[in-house]
Amino acid sequence: MQRRAIYLVLAMSLAVGAIFFSLAHGNAAVPIKPTITPIPSFSPEPVVPTTIVVDVAGKVLHPGIYKLPLGSRAADAIKAAGKQLKGVSLTDINLAEILSDGQQIIVGAPAVTSTAAKSKKSGASKAKITSGTININTATVAQYEQLPGIGVVMAARIFAYRTAHGAFATINDLTKVSGMGKSKFANLKSFVRI
Repeated sequence: MQRRAIYLVLAMSLAVGAIFFSLAHGNAAVPIKPTITPIPSFSPEPVVPTTIVVDVAGKVLHPGIYKLPLGSRAADAIKAAGKQLKGVSLTDINLAEILSDGQQIIVGAPAVTSTAAKSKKSGASKAKITSGTININTATVAQYEQLPGIGVVMAARIFAYRTAHGAFATINDLTKVSGMGKSKFANLKSFVRI
């Protein structure tokens, strides 16, 4: 009887031990998922420039590059350069023009002159620039026509492009006008300015 009781207790102990063993290994096999707290992402706000840099050249007291507040006008740039030299007229410059970054202002550029180039075929004459420059942001269609290689159609295209897209940032922007090839631009670039 005692042996049976001992065997029974021993068998029960082994059974309980096996249950605890299987439970312990069963819990260990389940991976613990770590809790991840998402870090909020911050996108930096775009930096809005508060200044522009312009080049003031020509007949001013101190030609050079100047940093001006955003929204400055041509008159402010000329004032920053020490104003125009005595006797220099500013009538060819729109003093109220709002400047853009990288713009150049030429004070006292020679007056635009033209010569009559007679056409051998028709005997008609067309006035084209031989010296001086034209401001492409303030020029009229007639003034565009004075540029070498620019006719009525191309002058109208340049004017229409400026009207649709705003002021030209650089003279190289003329190449964006439909029909303005590299050779045509090379012929007129020394006669234009911003």
